[in-house]
Parts: sequence; structure tokens; C-alpha cells
Amino acid sequence: MIRLAQPAELPYLQEIENASCEVFRDIGMPEIADDDPISLEALAEHEVWVAVGEQGVPVAFIATGDVDGATHIHQVSVHPSHARQGIGAALIEHVRRAGRTVTLTTFRDVPWNAPYYERLGFRPVTGTSPGLAEIMSEEASRGLDPATRLAMVLLPAQERA
Repeated sequence: MIRLAQPAELPYLQEIENASCEVFRDIGMPEIADDDPISLEALAEHEVWVAVGEQGVPVAFIATGDVDGATHIHQVSVHPSHARQGIGAALIEHVRRAGRTVTLTTFRDVPWNAPYYERLGFRPVTGTSPGLAEIMSEEASRGLDPATRLAMVLLPAQERA
């Protein structure tokens, strides 16, 4: 089941993000695993949807906001105990159903990043919008190498046909 996150769940969503980032250690990117999760303030400012497990406890989340008229995915995280079950794709499909363009920034060469999003229908952005450029600049200021990053877009179904 997917529903809007409740304010009291936001700290737990940070735990989900931290747990989901541990896999970056396995590919030689410990700095990503050690990076701070999205802040509680940012979570509170975004529209946050959760996928809940059997006990009604969140097992994954997606935080979105408006960037240049598109729904931008600021973060999508699935707890490792629920990974590889299609939950992340279901969350993306949930926000895509609004019929708007969806954007995100991601790692170009990490298998569960850009290649995964391409399988879901996202395509690399040609020429970033002002909002995406600002996001990528902010990522660079936090130490993310711009050469490893990629902005991607998923057009509404009627525009992809």
C-alpha cells in the first residue's frame, strides 16, 4: 500500500535512506553511504509517499517536489529487507500517475541508478533546466563529482507515444 507519509514517520524515513545507502560501500563509494540523509526539514517541505509493509510500517519512500513545472524526485529509498521487489518502481509509478513530467538526478554508472531508471522509461536530459542545473550545482557543492551525475526525465505517457 502506498500513502502519504505522516510527520511522525519522517525520522524513520531517514533510517530507511541510511540503510539503503549501505550498498554503496560494496562498489567503493563509502562517502555516499556515510552521507547524511535528506534532512527532516527537507522531508517536511516535500511531498513524501511511503510504501508500507504488513504491519503498516514504511519500508520505502519517495520524496518529490516541483522543479521547473515537473515532479522532481529528490529521493527514493527502499529498505534493504524489501529491496528487489518492485517497491521503488511502484513508488515512481505512483507519482508518475499525476500525468506530469518526472525528473531526477542520479549516478550515471551505478547499476541501480541510471541503468535502472532507463529500464523504467527515464531518459537522459538534454540541456538542463534552471531548476535541475541548480540541483546539480548543489550536489557538486556537497562533493558529488558532476562527471558521475546525470539528470533524467520521464515524460507523461501521452508524450512518449
